[in-house]
Amino acid sequence: MGRVWSALWAPFRRFGTAAKRAITSLPWSHGGPAGPLAYSEERALALIPLFASVRILASSVASLPIQLYRRNGSYREQVSYIPQLLFKPAVVDDLFQWLQKCVFSLALRGNAYGLITQRDEFGFPTMIEWLNPDDVWVDEYRPTSPVYYWQGRKVRTEDIIHIPWMVLPGRVVGLSPMAAFAHTIGHGLKATQYGLSWFDNGGTPPATMKNSAKTITPAEAEEISDRLSASMRSRKPLVFGSDWDFNALQVSPEESQFVETMRLNASQIAAIYGVPPTKVGGDAGGSMTYANVEQEGIDFVTFTLRPWLVLLEGRLSQLMPGREYVKFNADAMVRTSLVDRYSAYGMSLDQGWRNRDDVRALEDLPPLPDGQGQTYGPLPAASPAPSQEASDE
Repeated sequence: MGRVWSALWAPFRRFGTAAKRAITSLPWSHGGPAGPLAYSEERALALIPLFASVRILASSVASLPIQLYRRNGSYREQVSYIPQLLFKPAVVDDLFQWLQKCVFSLALRGNAYGLITQRDEFGFPTMIEWLNPDDVWVDEYRPTSPVYYWQGRKVRTEDIIHIPWMVLPGRVVGLSPMAAFAHTIGHGLKATQYGLSWFDNGGTPPATMKNSAKTITPAEAEEISDRLSASMRSRKPLVFGSDWDFNALQVSPEESQFVETMRLNASQIAAIYGVPPTKVGGDAGGSMTYANVEQEGIDFVTFTLRPWLVLLEGRLSQLMPGREYVKFNADAMVRTSLVDRYSAYGMSLDQGWRNRDDVRALEDLPPLPDGQGQTYGPLPAASPAPSQEASDE
């Protein structure tokens, strides 16, 4: 009888366990419990290196041209038309703002959640609105079939576009940099607050005062100290009587390690996002020359932007029909000098792997009339066949 009762009770026991797990882990209003070291986006973005890192990533990705291609066997061909999702992807946002919001959400919260609001006649998305990650909760108990909730309501999985940044095995939701590096962000915010209080209080420690003529009580010493502090905060001259020695203490912010702390924190935040430290107030670690700057730009595209571009390209390509896929033109980020660029164009024309219309398109110029720009340069001449006499010999 005990076995029968246990078998009958098992489904209800599993349901109770699942219900308990769901109740304790579903903070519907905010998307997750805020720990003691959690910081809101608004507060975290007050930290200049963090804001600069996210701004550089979001603006750089959003400013790159997007091109649509179609696979044709082992080759690819550029598609002439532009789908609405790559032109007007949301009701209010244009493509730049839409991509910027996506990268902002990824960089700050590790996840971008989009709600499909419009589809074409074939069912492909034409409009996607990015959601506030605080309003989204994901039941990832079964990673192969996650369940999404938005503002407490279950949303069909096919209506949600979820792009995670860094995901642990067995999980669906990406790691949040805000939570993973709360200590680093908190140290930067505290250092910033310390700097504000430093200047608000007129520099500290301010001075020492010594009276050699009389002995004062603790209450009198407290009153004198308060009057001195109030005078320094108000930036007014301090007037005192005889028998007092006033010695101002000269302590610079550098000597208090304030500037060094801010520089170290900027370098740490730059390392989190893979951004060059010099762009966010960190230490370059050496002298910068023109060659270094040029190489830094190439490294930025290769090691910083490329992973983000590949992530977005893969997810956006899944929303395209058939054999079409999306590519960012990362070459637009690396702009060489005018002479070097034109020299490279000349080589491509002479070697026949670009025509004049291709080159003009790269410079935002219209094609030549009557198809004049569609001809390619000379191909390598074929080597002459050996003569009959040479073969007889």
